[in-house]
Amino acid sequence: MIEMKRGRRGRTTNGRELTPRPERSQSWPFVALLGCTLIACAVPGKDDASDVPADSTVVRPGVEVLLDDSLSLVEDKRVGLITNQTGVDREGTSTIDLLAARPEVDLVALFSPEHGIRGVARAGERIDSGRDRRTGLPIHSLYGASRKPTPAMLKGIDALLFDIQDVGARYFTYVSTMALAMQAAGQAHIPFVVLDRPNPIGGEAVQGNVLDTTYASFVGMYPEPMRHGMTVGELAKMTRSVWGVDVDLHVIPMSGWHRDMLFDQTGLPWVPPSPNMPSLESALDYPGTCLFEGTPLSVGRGTDRAFQWIGAPWLDGDELARRLQGLHLEGVRFEPVSFTPRHPGDGKFDGVEVHGVRFVPTSSTFDPTRAAVAALVETRRMSGSHWTWNVSHFDELAGTDALRLGIERGEDVETLTASWDAELARFRALRRPYLLYR
Repeated sequence: MIEMKRGRRGRTTNGRELTPRPERSQSWPFVALLGCTLIACAVPGKDDASDVPADSTVVRPGVEVLLDDSLSLVEDKRVGLITNQTGVDREGTSTIDLLAARPEVDLVALFSPEHGIRGVARAGERIDSGRDRRTGLPIHSLYGASRKPTPAMLKGIDALLFDIQDVGARYFTYVSTMALAMQAAGQAHIPFVVLDRPNPIGGEAVQGNVLDTTYASFVGMYPEPMRHGMTVGELAKMTRSVWGVDVDLHVIPMSGWHRDMLFDQTGLPWVPPSPNMPSLESALDYPGTCLFEGTPLSVGRGTDRAFQWIGAPWLDGDELARRLQGLHLEGVRFEPVSFTPRHPGDGKFDGVEVHGVRFVPTSSTFDPTRAAVAALVETRRMSGSHWTWNVSHFDELAGTDALRLGIERGEDVETLTASWDAELARFRALRRPYLLYR
């Protein structure tokens, strides 16, 4: 049994067996995340941050801190709220309902990101504007005709709030929605308030390559790594100060969260951020396995273990696992699996049994991005004529064409990732002034 690293006041749990096997696998503990207003300016970094009391034992998300300590920011203002099903307090009560119930706050409009206000729409599915049945408020879609709030949407709004749970990877569209909304708020001369939430996969690990801005898109707008290790509040501060979005920004920090916490150590309820992000296990693998969205392989959409495994009908899972195990990558084990997608949103192998591997983290040294590169190399070798690239989609996810072209040339993992450490060191230095938590 591997000894697992524990976060502050955290606990460890065993991962669940995902496929019928004779033995039960042990996996790394999986965890989940949900003060004063911080106007967008530099604050102490990780080594000397003082925003979170050292003796905190309970994580309170930004919405609770706002209502308890910082309500003056939105008091007697007409408020617009960008949120979805993940915007909840510790009891699971929606931020929509919390704000609507406060007489000091005039909640006048809602804005929905990809997957809709309730988080049930498939990836890439267009979201229509509408009206919230519970409150009667208008819902403006930010994943339909426009991905940025329009002047008409912001008319009559005095402050724009953002409360959505991110997953900690560059290619998750909620942070792009936040950046575009910050631009719109700045242009409309209204304050933008971020109600901070945990990075569910922790705030210490920074992994993968840094995006080349030539490949900037809605799945990666800024030169940030695949796994950035930042909360949405910290990203907002960096977006304003480094990427030059001019807006009156206020970040409401959490209390009680520390950088070494994973989500299941926070005591907050896990609400799937999207239909194919069912658990923390999936979120931990996602910064790597999401790259397979640009290949012919399934990432498990249409199963209850999306992004934890990859597969295709033509692959030999036992052989693939053997090859990947032979690379001796730190912090991960590869198990052969078979699974059958049902009505997958990506249309891959509906009702067809596929074979591949499950990524099983075994310690906090797990780097899903390098593990995924290794799996890309081997699955391409094993796929022969079955292999194709969705070139534009893969390159946007990878944030470069260099990874795809290097794999095509037959380069190994070490060569493909040789530049990453220097890129990550520069990013760590760049992000340091905007970190809010120890």
